[in-house]
Amino acid sequence: MTTAAEAMVAATARLRAAGVPDPARDARILLAHAAQVDAARVTLIAPEDIAPDIADRYDHLIALRAVRVPVSHLIGEREFYGRRFKVSAEVLDPRPETETLVEAALSEDFERLLDLGTGSGCLLVTLLAERGDAKGVGIDLSETACLQASANAVLHKVASRAQILQGDWFDPAEGRFDLIVANPPYLSAFEMEEVSPELRDHEPRMALTDEGDGLSAFRIIADQAGSYLTAEGRVLCEIGSQQGPDVRAIFERGGWGTVAVMPDLDGRDRVVLARNPA
Repeated sequence: MTTAAEAMVAATARLRAAGVPDPARDARILLAHAAQVDAARVTLIAPEDIAPDIADRYDHLIALRAVRVPVSHLIGEREFYGRRFKVSAEVLDPRPETETLVEAALSEDFERLLDLGTGSGCLLVTLLAERGDAKGVGIDLSETACLQASANAVLHKVASRAQILQGDWFDPAEGRFDLIVANPPYLSAFEMEEVSPELRDHEPRMALTDEGDGLSAFRIIADQAGSYLTAEGRVLCEIGSQQGPDVRAIFERGGWGTVAVMPDLDGRDRVVLARNPA
C-alpha cells in the first residue's frame, strides 16, 4: 500500500517533469478531489494508506493534468471573488485578474447591469450577489455558456434577478443599463501561439481571441454601448496588459467623455473605464 503523502510526492514529480507550473499545489488539490475531502484536510490524511479506488482516480487525474488539462476542468469548479463557480471546457475560466473589474464596478452604485460575453457568468453573478437590489442581463454567443451561466446564477441564488440571453454582443439587449461590463476575447491571433497549453488546448478559442489584432470587440463595444447606457452609465472592459493605449484610443475616437485605464494588483493595465459624454 502507498500512503497519501507518498502518492502526492510521486504525483508532484510527475507533474514537474511534464512542465506543470506549481505541481505540488495541483497534486494536493487533485488528491483532495480524488479522496472527496476538503483540500485543507489533505495534511490529515497524508500518513494514511490510500485506498485502491482513490489511487486509481488520483492516477487518472494526474495523467490528465500532465497533458495540461486545467485543474478547474478536472474538479469542475474555480474560485472567483470568494465564491466557487462551476466551469467546464466550454467557458473561460474565471481568473484573479478579472477581480480588478469587479472592484471597479462595485466602486459606484448601479441598478441595472449588462454583461457581454458572460461565459461562466462570473461577472454577472458576482456583481448581483454583491448588490442585492440590482438586476442584470448576461449575453453570450454560446448556448453552452448560457446554460453554464444560468447554473451559476442558481447556485449563488441570483437567478431571479439575472436574465441570460444567447446572442451576438448587443443584439438581444433591450433598454438602458447603469453598468456594462465585458471580458471580451482580447488576445491577437499571434498571441494565441504563445499562450500556455491550458489556454490554447483546453479553453474555448472564441472566448480568447478574435483571430485578428485582439481589438475588434472593443471597437464594437465603443461603437454600440452608448445606445444602451443611462446618462450616468459606465462601461468597464478587461484588457490585455499591453492594450491600454490602443483601447483608450478606440473609445476616445468614439467620442466617449471620460476614458481611463486601471491597473491590476500587479500594476499592469487591466481595465478600461469609459463614460458617456457629459
